[in-house]
Amino acid sequence: MPETPSSPGAGPRRSALRFRERAELLDFLLEVSEKTSETLDLEKLLDSVGELVKRLIPYELFAILLYHERRKELRIQYSVGHRPDLARTLAIKPGEGITGAVAASRTPVNLGDVRADPRYLNALDAVRSEMAVPMTARGKLVGVIDLQSTRPNAYSEQDLALLQLLASRVAFSIDNARLYRFVNRNNRQLNILAELARELSGILNLDELLRRIANIMRSLISFDSFAILMVDYPNQVLRHHFSLRFDQRVDLQNIPLGKGVTGTAAAMREVIKVDDTLADSRYIATHEDIRSEVAVPLVVKDRVVGVMNLESDRVAFFTDDHVRLLTTLAPQVAIAIENARLYEEIASREKRMQDDLKAARKLQRILIPRTPPETERLKISAGSRPAREVSGDIYDFIAHQSGHTMIAFGDSSGKGAAAALYGAMVFGVLRSLGTASCKPAEMMRTLNDTLIERRVDAQYVVLMLMLFDPGTLEMRMANSGATPPVIVRKGRILKPAVAGIPLGLLEVRDYEEVSFQCQPGDLIVLYSDGFEDQGNGGEEHFGHRLLNGYLIANAHRSPREISHGLYAALDRFRGAVDIHDDQTVIVMKVT
Repeated sequence: MPETPSSPGAGPRRSALRFRERAELLDFLLEVSEKTSETLDLEKLLDSVGELVKRLIPYELFAILLYHERRKELRIQYSVGHRPDLARTLAIKPGEGITGAVAASRTPVNLGDVRADPRYLNALDAVRSEMAVPMTARGKLVGVIDLQSTRPNAYSEQDLALLQLLASRVAFSIDNARLYRFVNRNNRQLNILAELARELSGILNLDELLRRIANIMRSLISFDSFAILMVDYPNQVLRHHFSLRFDQRVDLQNIPLGKGVTGTAAAMREVIKVDDTLADSRYIATHEDIRSEVAVPLVVKDRVVGVMNLESDRVAFFTDDHVRLLTTLAPQVAIAIENARLYEEIASREKRMQDDLKAARKLQRILIPRTPPETERLKISAGSRPAREVSGDIYDFIAHQSGHTMIAFGDSSGKGAAAALYGAMVFGVLRSLGTASCKPAEMMRTLNDTLIERRVDAQYVVLMLMLFDPGTLEMRMANSGATPPVIVRKGRILKPAVAGIPLGLLEVRDYEEVSFQCQPGDLIVLYSDGFEDQGNGGEEHFGHRLLNGYLIANAHRSPREISHGLYAALDRFRGAVDIHDDQTVIVMKVT
């Protein structure tokens, strides 16, 4: 087995290892094969190679430089004795320096005096000797093993031969480990993309989404600061939406488009990587000690919606691999953020609409009578529930000095706010005309003329006007398309025939007026079509059969009991099915 001297720098230059027999060399090479084949982890493999070289040949400075085919440069992947900042940032093109020359020619070099070679790149003033050998596998350059010593003529031809032999054995293992890392990284990125697509698409709360994006990025890149800024095009600025500094939320100022690293990335629509912020005039200081930065524009449908920005306290921390990863993830992040932003915008609009509808509902409750008036010879109960916040159904009771009572019952076309507003207009006109005439047909004609003057496209109203005379029990009626009243008399259903054209559609000269003679005990019911049309989740509707059956069975009850019971019966019928239309009812009983 090899022998190692007690002090590498003591006495005349000798190899730290001498193989007295061929068998010892074969044993060593077998050990090299075992050490380099037992792992595909690149860091562990390079550690093993470093230990093997240390046992083989003494050195003060040692480096394994790997060649990056895409960037066409050598970078130190493992080192001993080199300054950490140099080892992290040094990039050597083929042909530059001793290692670059070895890489370009794929020929080993053994220099006894580096000061005599103009190619030498000074890593340490005390260095006098350097030996470098190429590593090749499958006909391509893998990298260079480089040793340096402070003693002149430190390395012999035997050392060079041994280092070449070692390099030829480890090159394939290093290449396999790099391939494994590449495949493993790609698989990881694909898994992350799949996870992002699955997870981020389900998060619609913007703040929660941004926190999750930051956590995912933290698992991939050890940044010191992370921020997402959104583009405000009207004001031409990047607005700060989310920022972390050492895992703590912080606030940042807005940045003008085209200014700073992030503003420039947004304006140019390209990734910007800054290795040293102190040397880049574009950098706008947001945190102390930040030394490197990468800004990635977030683009949706060819439109920049924001910028994802990562910063580090270390110089040249972000690599090209980081840039590729961020560029791959950016479209998923951009789409998720835009979806969440649009959802919040829609939710905000809906909330404003709901608030407006609630206010409209309160106003509508004021306009529509809460309790029917006390009417001679007529007991009345009324109820209404909208399918939405506001109802298109309208009803009113107008008392005249003569003692007569006008009952108005109608429905605006459509649902929701438009129907409610149109109904409110009809309600106002009706009230203004209520005291001018006591004849339903005349009032109907005047109301139609007024609405025609204020015509609203696709809007109309159906209306039943009933004038009750408590002295004679006569009920005079005019109709403009509403459902005629149902009258229950001694267990029978009576339906007066009264019809007409809806108000606000056509210029109609006259409306028919029908007279009906009431009798004590008569039950008179007006209802909107939301009752008959209500479904129960199957093929059935409440319909007039169930409605009439309920009224006949409960005609002996008070109007209030009948109206409340009708809603309860309807709810039992519909079960879990939503109310699909406004449901309004007026129940009157002649005394």
